[in-house]
Amino acid sequence: MSFPRYPKYKPSGVEWLGEVPEHWSAGRLRHFARRYSGGTPDKTNLGYWQDGVIPWLNSGAVNDRLISEPSTFITAEAFANSSAKWVPTGALVMALAGQGKTKGMVAQLGIPSTCNQSMAAIVPNPNLDARFLFWWLDSNYQSIRNLAGGDLRDGLNLELVGDIPLPVVPLPEQTAIAEFLDRETGKIDGLVAEQRRLMELLKEKRQAVISHAVTKGLNPHAPMKPSGIEWLGDVPQAWGRSRLGFESWVRARLGWKGLKAEEYVKDGFAFLATPNLKATAIDFVDVNYITQERYEESPEIKLAVGDVLLVKDGATLGIVNLVRHLPRPTTVNGSIAVITPGKQLRSLFLYFLFTSSGFQQLIQRVKGGMGVPHLFQSDLNKFYLPIPPLTEQDAIVEFLEAELLKFDTLTAEAQRAIDLLQERRTALISAAVTGQIDVRQQPRN
Repeated sequence: MSFPRYPKYKPSGVEWLGEVPEHWSAGRLRHFARRYSGGTPDKTNLGYWQDGVIPWLNSGAVNDRLISEPSTFITAEAFANSSAKWVPTGALVMALAGQGKTKGMVAQLGIPSTCNQSMAAIVPNPNLDARFLFWWLDSNYQSIRNLAGGDLRDGLNLELVGDIPLPVVPLPEQTAIAEFLDRETGKIDGLVAEQRRLMELLKEKRQAVISHAVTKGLNPHAPMKPSGIEWLGDVPQAWGRSRLGFESWVRARLGWKGLKAEEYVKDGFAFLATPNLKATAIDFVDVNYITQERYEESPEIKLAVGDVLLVKDGATLGIVNLVRHLPRPTTVNGSIAVITPGKQLRSLFLYFLFTSSGFQQLIQRVKGGMGVPHLFQSDLNKFYLPIPPLTEQDAIVEFLEAELLKFDTLTAEAQRAIDLLQERRTALISAAVTGQIDVRQQPRN
C-alpha cells in the first residue's frame, strides 16, 4: 500500500530530518520536554527492597517498549532516602546506559513508576504528543546511540538527550501520525508473529520427523519388538541394540597442557570451541588458531570427515554436529566430545539419532557436575543405541535429508517474510515521523 506525500517540502537544516513538509520546522528535545534521571536506593540495605510498594525500574525495562509492570518495588523509606523520582503514566523513559543494545532504547510508561539513575525520564510538554515522541525516538535509536560513542560503552546523559533533534509538527498532526503508526505497526507485528509461529511449528514437525525415523524406521507396517532401552520403546524387529562405546570411538581432550589464550596465532590449525557448533553447521570462520606443535600434542583428537561432535559441558550441552568437510586441519577444546562411528553405524544416522528428542532428553537426565552441566565420557560410552541394518540406516538418512530440506526451505521463506516485514516497518515509521508520507487523511482509530 502506498501513501501520498505532502504538497510541498523544504530543507529542515537537520541531518536526521532532511526535507520536511513546508509547515513543519525543527527544534531540540530540551525545548519540548522535561528530562530528569532517577536513582537507586542503597542495595546493601535489604530493608529498602523487601515488601516495597513503590514501583521501580531498571534499565532493562525499556525492552518491553510499553511498560506495564515494574522491575521490582522499593519501600517508601527507600524512596525518601534516594534520588529516585516519580515518572508519570504516559511519559517516556530512555536507557542512558546498560548492557548490550539497551543504551538509547526508549519505552513508554503504562504505569506511574520510579527508575534508576541510568534512565532518563522524558515528560513531554502539552504541545508534544508522547506517542509521536516515542516513534520519533524509536526510529532514531542508532543515531541516539551515536551521540555517546555508538556501540561503545560510553553512556548518554541528560544534556545529550536534550540535544536530540525533533520535528516540530502541529499537535493534531502528531496525534494522527502516532495513531497511524500504532495501527500499521500493529498489523505488521501480527504478521511477523504469524510467521514466527509457523517457524516454531516447522521446527516441532522437523524434530518429530527425525525422532520417528531414527527410532521407528520408515516402514509403518514393520513388526516391532521391545528395544529394552527405556527412552526408545519398541523398535523394528530387524534392529539390534548396542552401547555407543562398543560401536564407536568416543574421546575428548583431557586438558590443554598449559595452553594460554595468548598462544593463539593469526593463522594455523583450527581449534573449535562450543560456540563454533551451530544448530545446523560448524563455524570454521570465527575460530581461534593454534600452532602445529600444539595441534600435534593430542593426535587422538584430530578431526576427520564423518566425526560426530557433541558438546558435553556448559549451557549448550547436548548440541551435536557432524564434520561434513574440513577446510583445514582441526582439533577441539575440552568441552567437545569426538565420536567416530564404527562399521555398524553410519555417521549421518548417528548424528540424526543424537538430535532426536528421546536422545536429547536422555542426555539432560544423565548430565552431572557441580554448577556447570557436564556429560562424562564414561556415561557416553554406556549409552544404548538402536542399530538398524546398514541398508536401513542409509534409507533413513536419504529420507531425512530430503524431508529436512523441505522444512529448511519453508523456514527460510518464513524468515525472509519476517525480514521484509521488519524492513517495511522500519521504513514506514521513518517516513511517517519525517513527513515523507502524509497520513492525515488515513482512517483514525
